[in-house]
Amino acid sequence: MSEIQVFPPQIWILYLVSLACCCIGFFRFVWFMSVGYGLSSAGIGAALLVLSIVNGRFDLVFAAQCVLFILYGFRLGGFLLIRELKKEAYRKKMREVGGDTSVPVFVAAVMWVVCGALYVLQSAGPIYRLLNDAENNPSLYIGIAVSTIGIVLEAVADKQKGEAKKKDPEMPAMHGLYKMCRCPNYFGEILFWKGAFLSAFGAVSGAQWILAALGYAEIVCVMLSGAKRVEARHIKHYGAKPAYNAYADSTPLLIPLIPFYHITSPQKIAREEAAKRARAEKKNQKR
Repeated sequence: MSEIQVFPPQIWILYLVSLACCCIGFFRFVWFMSVGYGLSSAGIGAALLVLSIVNGRFDLVFAAQCVLFILYGFRLGGFLLIRELKKEAYRKKMREVGGDTSVPVFVAAVMWVVCGALYVLQSAGPIYRLLNDAENNPSLYIGIAVSTIGIVLEAVADKQKGEAKKKDPEMPAMHGLYKMCRCPNYFGEILFWKGAFLSAFGAVSGAQWILAALGYAEIVCVMLSGAKRVEARHIKHYGAKPAYNAYADSTPLLIPLIPFYHITSPQKIAREEAAKRARAEKKNQKR
């Protein structure tokens, strides 16, 4: 293993690649965290593959992990882009949560810089594996296998969700992988990055572990936050339906087999909706 560095020059090259890929957020702010996220993951994977060739460290196993990053990023980024551009219902949902509104350039620039750093951070395991010139070990193979399972789960869950909404637009997806947990696409995403983190074992040392652990913890927190928003939206739209309530009360929210069912209470959502209506009525009265 070569000399251990936390911020070698190659890190900054990868950061610039991440920034270039997620600058699409300047076109639409929410894309920093969606389409840009997918493109940055793919870009980092491609950059790592190129760096391994340029540095004379090309290896088929590590190359397979890089290809997984590319596939994961392009699939996710492409799926999110097509969903937003083609589906009016999704664009309406983005407007409701403020994801389709313009923001000051300074705010967008800060988000760009932060997102670019976060996407490098969560890729720290494979990055340091290459930069430390680490040997292939069982953790790399296990990480690749876990990431592959994650990609498949996420892709299948997204497909099943689309099919379910076509059959019954008035109910959320509740069959297939959605019997396993209510957010299997997010669970697949966690598994993908879990694999990236596992591949760090035997390849990362010292303070590098801090960045690798922070990167994995960050994506888990993001997925928990996303699951919370999904649950709040579902309570708002389907909370009066007995079939949905029975499903939600018996199906884990994010992690299969873990009896963690709810983050947000229906009572809290009802209070927030009442407060929102009161503010709107007060605003209309002033007019």
